[in-house]
Amino acid sequence: MAAGMYLEHYLDNLKSEIDKLATEYISNARTLSSEEKLGLLKQIQEAYGKCKEFGDDKVQLAMQTYEMVDKHIRRLDTDLARFEADLKEKQIESSDYDSSSSKGKKKGRAQKEKKAARARSKGKNSDEEAPKTAQKKLKLVRTSTEYGMPSVFGNVHPSDVLDMPVDPNEPTYCLCHQVSYGEMIGCDNPDCSIEWFHFACVGLTTKPRGKWFCPRCSQERKKK
Repeated sequence: MAAGMYLEHYLDNLKSEIDKLATEYISNARTLSSEEKLGLLKQIQEAYGKCKEFGDDKVQLAMQTYEMVDKHIRRLDTDLARFEADLKEKQIESSDYDSSSSKGKKKGRAQKEKKAARARSKGKNSDEEAPKTAQKKLKLVRTSTEYGMPSVFGNVHPSDVLDMPVDPNEPTYCLCHQVSYGEMIGCDNPDCSIEWFHFACVGLTTKPRGKWFCPRCSQERKKK
């Protein structure tokens, strides 16, 4: 941000300087010697060259800022997807717990009903009571087993979070037709169809001095 503000301020000063030089040249064109005119024109040309250079730096900063913001947005989208998956898993676990508690209550009611049935049957013949009691005990064991064990659900895992797709509306650059990233350089041919190139794709490690033309434009210039 500080670099962007510095460039903006510096460019404003350059524009003011160019305006002053142009006004001086126009006002004194008739009285200036040829050497003085040439000197003023060179100063204006150098100032315009600096404007272009710092303008390219501003574009580069804007691209880097866009790339940084885009990365943070993708990271936030990924974290949000993970959070939603974890929340869904916790909701499923809570549902499993409620189901187990409900079955436990059913088991308690069944046992109370069986105890009441045994109490009512105490007045009957002991010979008849023995087999019936055995049957009831067997039934109680089966009921306890049936109602006491909660249902087993398979382990629920959150869905794998995939990387966010690249924005289809994001412009592409360079010979590789990829989005902007890292250091980039602009072709000085105003008619260049691509305009911006990644340093690595055109074999650069630092920004060259003076004008720079992309491989395609360089070949076209050689043909001419």
